[in-house]
Amino acid sequence: MDAVDAGDDIRGKATGTAPVPLSVLDLVSVGSGRTATQALRASVDLARLAERRGYHRHWVAEHHSMPGVASSSPAVILAHLAAHTERIRLGSGGVMLPNHAPLVIAEQFGTLEALAPGRVDLGLGRAPGTDGATAAALRRTDRLNEDADDFPQQLAELTRFLDDDFPDGHPYARIHAVPGPVQATAPGGVQSTARPPIWLLGSSGFSARLAGMLGLPFAFAHHFSAQNTIPALDLYRDTFRPSEVLDAPYALIGVSALAADDAREARRQVLAGALAMVRLRTGRPGLIPTPEEAEAYAFSPMEREFVDSWLGNVVHGTPDEVRTGLDDLQKRTGADELMITANAHGGDARLRSYELIADAYGLPDAYGPPDAGRRRSGDLSGLIT
Repeated sequence: MDAVDAGDDIRGKATGTAPVPLSVLDLVSVGSGRTATQALRASVDLARLAERRGYHRHWVAEHHSMPGVASSSPAVILAHLAAHTERIRLGSGGVMLPNHAPLVIAEQFGTLEALAPGRVDLGLGRAPGTDGATAAALRRTDRLNEDADDFPQQLAELTRFLDDDFPDGHPYARIHAVPGPVQATAPGGVQSTARPPIWLLGSSGFSARLAGMLGLPFAFAHHFSAQNTIPALDLYRDTFRPSEVLDAPYALIGVSALAADDAREARRQVLAGALAMVRLRTGRPGLIPTPEEAEAYAFSPMEREFVDSWLGNVVHGTPDEVRTGLDDLQKRTGADELMITANAHGGDARLRSYELIADAYGLPDAYGPPDAGRRRSGDLSGLIT
């Protein structure tokens, strides 16, 4: 497969008047008074809406020990979303590689590729996605090595498992990730050798440089590390080397954005997400508070300063205001794709936001109302409560 063909699995296509492809980053947020079951159902509704309205991909992020985030098992959630969608790309944004044995990830995403051929992305991060104690419990070790030597070695091992190409004499040469390419070479094998493209995720320069050197696509967490966005993207582009995967750099950025029918309602919704971040940053993680709780909360001067800074990087307001903010951000960064995350209390507010943003950009409404699409596909799950 040449670089152009390989890149077709990575590069999106802008639709409507959007300057670049638009995608979804889903944290499976759990609001106060809501259950994880409800949050996961909302994720299905969101994936269906994103597919219907022409968003390019829907990624799920790995987090642990956070009551307000129900995405501790991205592979499990992605398998569920694959069963309820048909076309949209699905992926991890990301799986935290140091938390897992590379073979396990290769098996999980080989399974996802078999479930949803040609529409699975494997985004990988270097951070633990949690605090140090939880990371130690996940890894069954007190040694949390995230330095420059360990991650590239883990990445190389995972890539070998995905491609089933350990050299002769390697200790893992006889070990195969299944489902995977080995099934194509076994007697009678007809399995496709295609596997999910790897993305590197980051919030600093480390993964940017590594992605550039390896010729991989890069996703930057602008939504919580905005001050590093342009330096990291510049570093990625400067160090990029063409590969079998890509012949030119391709970078998306995660953007926190929320649209509502009026600016005041948008402000109420994002304030609830900001209060959740205040509690997380001060060691009090919990469910996403309601907008009413956030409005009534007495922020200390230090907390208010944090909230003002945090909301300064959240694009919010009316659909036209959000469109303008996203357009400006894309121009400033030169991002090839915008991946939107909406951190609000309820699934209804998040769904409404993505619908309004799609309307603002004139994205196609491919299948009409969601219920009509479900009936045409014979899927009755939306009628089950």
